[in-house]
Amino acid sequence: MNCMKIASSLVTKFQKYMPSIRHHSKESFLTGSSSQYVEDMYNAWLKDPSSVHVSWDSYFTSVTKSLQNAYLPPPNLAPPTNHNLLPLDDVLTSQFIERTPPSAAMSSRSASTAGAPAGGVLDDKTIENHLAVQAVIRTYQARGHLVAKLDPLEIMQMEKKSINSKIYSGTPPSEVLRNYKLEDMDKVYTLPQNTNIGGKDTKLPLREIIRRLEEVYCKHIGLEFLGIDNIHERQFLRQKMETPGVLNLSKEQKRLLLKRLIRTSEFENFLAKKWASEKRFGIEGGDTFIPGFKQIIDTSTELGVDHFFVGIAHRGRLNLLANVFRKPLYLIFNQFVPLEPADIGAGDVKYHYGSTTERTNRHTQKKYKLTLVANPSHLESVNAFILGRTRAEQVHRGDEEGKKIMAIIVHGDAAFCGQGVNYESLSLSYLPNYTTHGSICIIINNQVGFTTDPRFSRSSRYCSDLGHVVSAPIFHVNADDPESVVNVCRLAAEYRAQFHKDVIIDMVGYRRHGHNEADEPMFTQPLMYTKIHNTKPVAKKYREQLLYEKVVTAEHIKAVEDEYNKYCEDQYAKARQQTQLFSKDWQDSSWEAFYEGKDPFKVAPTGLPEAVIMHIAEKFSAPPPANLEFVIHKGIQRILSLRRKSVEQRLADWSLGEAFAIGSLVKEGFPVRLSGEDVERGTFSHRHHIIHHQKIDQVTYKALGDVYPNQATYDVCNSALSEFGVLGFEIGYAQANPNCLVLWEAQFGDFFNGAQIMFDQYLCSGETKWSRQNGIVILLPHGFEGMGSEHSSARIERFLQMCDDDPDVIPPFTPDFGIRQLHGCNWIIANCSTPGNMCHILRRQMYLPFRKPLIIFTPKSLLRLPACRSPFDEIKEGTEFRRVIPEEGEASKQPENVKKLMFCSGKVYYDIVAERGESKLQKEIAVSRVEQFSPFPYDLVKAECEKYAKAKLVWAQEEPKNSGGYSYVHDRLRTLVQGSRPVIYNGRPPAASPATGIKAQHIKEVEQLKKDFMTI
Repeated sequence: MNCMKIASSLVTKFQKYMPSIRHHSKESFLTGSSSQYVEDMYNAWLKDPSSVHVSWDSYFTSVTKSLQNAYLPPPNLAPPTNHNLLPLDDVLTSQFIERTPPSAAMSSRSASTAGAPAGGVLDDKTIENHLAVQAVIRTYQARGHLVAKLDPLEIMQMEKKSINSKIYSGTPPSEVLRNYKLEDMDKVYTLPQNTNIGGKDTKLPLREIIRRLEEVYCKHIGLEFLGIDNIHERQFLRQKMETPGVLNLSKEQKRLLLKRLIRTSEFENFLAKKWASEKRFGIEGGDTFIPGFKQIIDTSTELGVDHFFVGIAHRGRLNLLANVFRKPLYLIFNQFVPLEPADIGAGDVKYHYGSTTERTNRHTQKKYKLTLVANPSHLESVNAFILGRTRAEQVHRGDEEGKKIMAIIVHGDAAFCGQGVNYESLSLSYLPNYTTHGSICIIINNQVGFTTDPRFSRSSRYCSDLGHVVSAPIFHVNADDPESVVNVCRLAAEYRAQFHKDVIIDMVGYRRHGHNEADEPMFTQPLMYTKIHNTKPVAKKYREQLLYEKVVTAEHIKAVEDEYNKYCEDQYAKARQQTQLFSKDWQDSSWEAFYEGKDPFKVAPTGLPEAVIMHIAEKFSAPPPANLEFVIHKGIQRILSLRRKSVEQRLADWSLGEAFAIGSLVKEGFPVRLSGEDVERGTFSHRHHIIHHQKIDQVTYKALGDVYPNQATYDVCNSALSEFGVLGFEIGYAQANPNCLVLWEAQFGDFFNGAQIMFDQYLCSGETKWSRQNGIVILLPHGFEGMGSEHSSARIERFLQMCDDDPDVIPPFTPDFGIRQLHGCNWIIANCSTPGNMCHILRRQMYLPFRKPLIIFTPKSLLRLPACRSPFDEIKEGTEFRRVIPEEGEASKQPENVKKLMFCSGKVYYDIVAERGESKLQKEIAVSRVEQFSPFPYDLVKAECEKYAKAKLVWAQEEPKNSGGYSYVHDRLRTLVQGSRPVIYNGRPPAASPATGIKAQHIKEVEQLKKDFMTI
C-alpha cells in the first residue's frame, strides 16, 4: 500500500481524536502538515519498528495486516477541552519526540509489551490504557496548579474542592485529568520518559503514580512550565520537581530556615512595638519572602553570581534591608524619628531608599555584593531601571552571559499585572542590546491591591500570567509553607543559572494589616480579614512543626529570639544617640573614584584638534572599506557623497556634529550608547550610524565603531516600541557608570510623555530625593512644520516648569558663573541651533566634574537646512559650548540703532533671520539665540540687553503662548532688567493642542508669525 495513502488515512482518523496535532512543537523533527508528520513516522517504522513508540508500532502493524478494516482507532487521548491545549509533544509520549536512545526505547518497548498477545501485538484496550496513563501524567504537569493548595487563607478560587479524598476512588477531577478511561487503580504501568516521579523505579501502580503526582503538582507548589518551547528546559524542571526526595530539606536546612523566619518576624514585631502608628509596609503575611530571597542568593552565589541588583516596592523593603542586606538597624531606626538631614535636599520617605553592601556566602565563603536601588511610589517603574543597571554592569565587566551579575525584582500582585511598564520591561528580556540574561521576579501576592479584590483588578486567572509573554516558568507557592518557598526559590535560581532566562515566583500569602499599618482593611475585605485574624503567623506555625518533628527544641528557639531582640535593642539605643540623618548611608552604589581629584567648578575644554576633526569626518563620510565587499543602498551612497562634499567645504551638518562628539569621546575612552526607536538610521533618516548590507541579512557596518584603535565601545540600539520601559532601562544604564555617555532619543519629542513617570520621579528629582546623580542625555526632536499636534512639540514648557531655579533671584556673577549654575541645578535644558554647539554640549556632558540629566530639543527640518551648518572652526580647539549665541550680523555693528532685540531658541531663529532678510530689517532687528534654557544664562543675556539698551525686548517662539519657553524666559528677563523694560511676546496665541494638523491652517499661522516677528 502506498505510504502517502496510508498516511492520509491515518491522519484523518488521528485528527479526529487529537486536534492539537496542528500545534507542533519546535523541537520535534516533525515539520509541515499532519499528513507529512504521520508519513515520516510510518516510513521510520518501516525501516525500524523500534524507532517509534510501541503504540504506533502496534497500530502500524495492525493497519498493514488489516487494510480492509473500515476503522482502527489510532493511539489517542480523549479530545482535549477548550482550555489549555497542550503542544503535541506534551500530549503524545516523549519517547520519540524527546528522543531517547535506541537502547532505552527498545527496553521500554519490551517492558510495555509484557503480557501482550502472541506475536507481540498489543490489543487496542492495552494501548489506550498506556496512553491514558501518559495523559494523566501530562495533565497533572500541565494543570495540577489549578487545584494546588496555594492560598494559606483557603479563599482563592473557592469553587475548588480538595482532591485528596478522590485519589483512590479513580475519579480525580476533570479539571486536572480531563477525560480518561482507567478504572483499575492497582494496575502497574511502565512509566514513560516524560516523568521522573518513579526515581529508580520504572513501573508503578496507577494509585502510586497519582499519589506522587498529587504530592508534586497539587500540594503547595503549582508549576506552569509546559508552555516553554524548549525540551531541555521542561525536562530540567520535571527532574527538579518530580524526582523523589529532591524537595526534602535536611535538619540543618530546616533550622536555618526557622532562624531566618524568626529574625523576619521579630524585626516587624520590634518596629510595631516601638513605632505602633508609623507606616512601615511590613511583610507580615508574606514572611517567607525573606528566607526565600536569601535562598536565591545562597544558590546563585554558589553557581557563580557575585553581584545582585535588587528592585522592590514598599512592602518588605525595611525587612529586606535589615535581614538580607544587614544594614545596621540604627540607620533604619533613625528614619522613624524626626532627625535633621545632614545633606542638602528634600530627601524621601524611609521605604524608598536603597542600599549597597558586601556579604559572604556562609557555605562557600565567596564574597558577593547586593545593590538595592532607590525607587519612588510609582512602584513598578523601578523594574526597567533595574534591568538597565544590571545590563550596564554586565557590559562594563564583560559578563556576556550574565553568569556573574543578575537582577532580582520584587513585585506586588496587583501591580505586576496592572502596570504596563512590566510588559515593556519583559519585552526587553531577549533583545540583544537589552537582555540581562534572565531575571528572577518575585511576586509578593497579598491577594488584594490596596483595597481592590483581584476579581476586579485583573482579567487573567493569575497575577503572574504576564510571564507567558516570554515563556518564563511560573512557580506558584503557598507562602505559609516555608519549605516549599525555599525549594521554589532554589529551583528558580538553578533554572536561571542553567538557561539564563526569566523566571517568576508567585508567592501567595496575605498582608496581616491593611495597605499600611494605619489602614483599616475590614472596611473593604471583611471576610478576608476575619480569616487573617484567626490565622497563626507562619513563624509560629513553623516553630510548632519543627518542635513536633524534633528538629529543634524550645530552648533553641528562645535563644534565637533572645539574641535577635537584644541586637534590636542595642541598635535602638545607638539610634537614640544620633542627631543627623546621612544620605550616603542609603546610596545604591558609589561614584567616589569619579569625583576624586576634580575641581567641582571647572570643566575641561571641549574643542577638538584639527587632526581629530578631519579623521572623524573622513571616516564617517566614507563607504565601508572595499575589502569588505559591502553592498550599500543607493540612497546611502548619495548621503555619503553629500557628507564628503560637506567635509571638503569644512562645514558640519547635524549628523557630522553628532559624529564629532561621539567619535571623539570613544577615542578618549568614554563608552557611548545611543538607544531608542529607529536611532540607527534616525527617525528623519539623517544619521545612518548603522549601514545594512543590501544582499546579506544582519550584516552591518558601523563607521563610528571603528574610528580609532583601542577606542571605547559605541553601541547603537534600535529599541522596542516603548518609551516608559526603554527610557527607564537607559536611566538605569547611565546610573551604572558616570564615564559612559548614554543617550535616549524619542522618535518624536512629543512621545516623551509616554515615559512621563521616569522624567518626574527619576530625572527631575532623583538627586534631591536620593542623592544620586545621573548623566543621561535625552534627545527630543521638536519643531512646528505642519506635521500635526503629535509631531511638533516636545513640551519645552513642562521641562522648564520643573527646573528648580528661582526666577526672582539672580545668582552672583562670578568668573565661573556658568558652571556654578550647572552644579546647583536639578537638570540641564537646551535647544541647540547649530551642529557645532550640539557637538560641544555632548562633549561637555562628559567633561563636567559632576553629572546632571541633559534634555536637548533637537531639530527636524534643520537636519538638512543649508543655513544650519557649522564651520569646522567652531569645533576646533579653543571653542566651547555657547549658552547664548549673540547677534553677529549687521545689527551688532550699530547696536544703538537697533529697535528690537529678539531672543529666541532653536529652529525659529532661521525663520526669523530669513524673514528679516526679505524685509531688509537687518540693522533694526537683532536676534540672539538662547541655546541653554536652564540654568538660565543671566550673564550673557544681560550683556545683550545692555548692548541694545534702546531696543524693545522680545521673546519670539513658534510654540503657542502657553507652551514653549515664554513663561520661563519672561520671568527671568523681567527680573534681569528689574522692570525697566517690558518683555514683549511674539508667537502663536495660547492653544489647548500644541499644533494644528491642518496644513492650510499651519501655513496661515506661519504667515502671521512672520508679520509679528517683523513688527517693530
